[in-house]
Amino acid sequence: MNTRLNPAKASRSAAVKARLENPVIDTDVHVNDYAPVLEDYIAQYGGPKLVDALRKALGGRFVTRDGAGKDWYQQSPEERAHHRTLRAPWWARVTRNTYDLATYTIPALLYERLAEQGSDYSVLFPNDVLSPAAAGSEYRQPLHRALNHFHADQYRAYADRLTPVAGIPMHNPKEAIEELEFAVNILKLKVINIPGGVRRPIPAIAEKYPAREHPEIAKHVGYIDFYGIDSPHDYDPFWAKVVELGVPVTTHYGSQGWTGRHSTSNYMFNHIGHFADGSQAFAKALFFGGVTRRFPGLRVGLLEGGADWGSHVFTHLVDRWEKRNRHAVRNYDPAAVDVDLLAALFDQHGADLLQGRAVDKATLVRDSLGISALPHSREPNADEIDDFALAGIESVDDIRARWVDPFFFGSEADDRTVAAAFNHRVHPGGVKINAIWSSDVGHWDVPEFTEPLAETWDLVEQGVISAQDFRAFTFGNPLRFYTEANPHFFDGTAVGRQLGLAA
Repeated sequence: MNTRLNPAKASRSAAVKARLENPVIDTDVHVNDYAPVLEDYIAQYGGPKLVDALRKALGGRFVTRDGAGKDWYQQSPEERAHHRTLRAPWWARVTRNTYDLATYTIPALLYERLAEQGSDYSVLFPNDVLSPAAAGSEYRQPLHRALNHFHADQYRAYADRLTPVAGIPMHNPKEAIEELEFAVNILKLKVINIPGGVRRPIPAIAEKYPAREHPEIAKHVGYIDFYGIDSPHDYDPFWAKVVELGVPVTTHYGSQGWTGRHSTSNYMFNHIGHFADGSQAFAKALFFGGVTRRFPGLRVGLLEGGADWGSHVFTHLVDRWEKRNRHAVRNYDPAAVDVDLLAALFDQHGADLLQGRAVDKATLVRDSLGISALPHSREPNADEIDDFALAGIESVDDIRARWVDPFFFGSEADDRTVAAAFNHRVHPGGVKINAIWSSDVGHWDVPEFTEPLAETWDLVEQGVISAQDFRAFTFGNPLRFYTEANPHFFDGTAVGRQLGLAA
């Protein structure tokens, strides 16, 4: 047979790309790791023991077990309900389209096929990049280091069009900074991916029920530290190092398993909206904790959750600040009630309500407002009545600078809700939200590698977004995301050549 195994195809997306005057930047491509080669790298960092730790971390990533060690598929429906065993993601990658499966696994083939996809530059997220976070503390750093080293070597020859992210553990700032510096300074990787939160034990419960003695309790009882607010650690040194090194931060943080996303039988029930919810919690922590105020150069990409949630959170931040800033919130202080006027109004208008009862001025505010008027053990201080204090919000422009400017929202190619990001008429100040084009190829929601750009252009033809929005989505906003963090990000790349940047 003379037929090529991988013939180039004339795709719909290539036809769209041929009409464009600007490059296309794909901010989210998922690739697979070829295990035998990967495990050679892991062994170099820690021998067979570290390879076993990786296999355990990968094997347990989406497998939930009951106390007897049975996974979801081994349990009966009754056992799943009894143990509340989460229905985790399943069949999550491309398989039937074998050509695409190979594309996501073989770097040279992915590089060769970018023209079919219609993109000029892709940021790669190896599917296993954050799996080491599931390993114990003894293995977490060496596994991250080995994985990042493997990915850097695999894609170095294709750096003009492809760059993999570095996975960074976030269990504590010291560990995060060490792996950040290794990834950027030694491996020369230039984008990082972090978990949007770390699950920690609640101290009061952990003291009473230590994890070693009560593992089932520890598995179910804890809280999520989103780094920016209420954290037991000060992560400012990490954010400072990120800005110093000029690194864009990304996350694919999800919320499957949270309350409301813990079906024991239905993956889709757990899946829809979970990236948006997880990333929203992380982003709000950075905002309310003042991280985006203290580090205005920080740029964060929140991927796979769409951009509509970024739109409505911005709008709601403004709405709530206008009603509950440190001055306006005094409108709701029970001490501000004019008790004499309230009593007079009861006397004048309340006969039917009172049914002969006398009004007691001493308890009238409490009796009218209920629990919201119960006295505190002390009066709250100024910071305690201003939820926007750490963020330093004095105006709507401050909210824009600390929410709209630093955050970029990864939206998939066929996501019609991206229109919300570009609908400046609904946003305070007429701003637009930073939606960035994220094809998500490599995952089940993209069964055909070459379709995403064309699917986005379909939104233009359907009137969902404008051609100007399309350009901002696929080029302008991604360009700003990377270059606002690092002005030299695209030097020497295919995008850089088209823009006339330095070699």
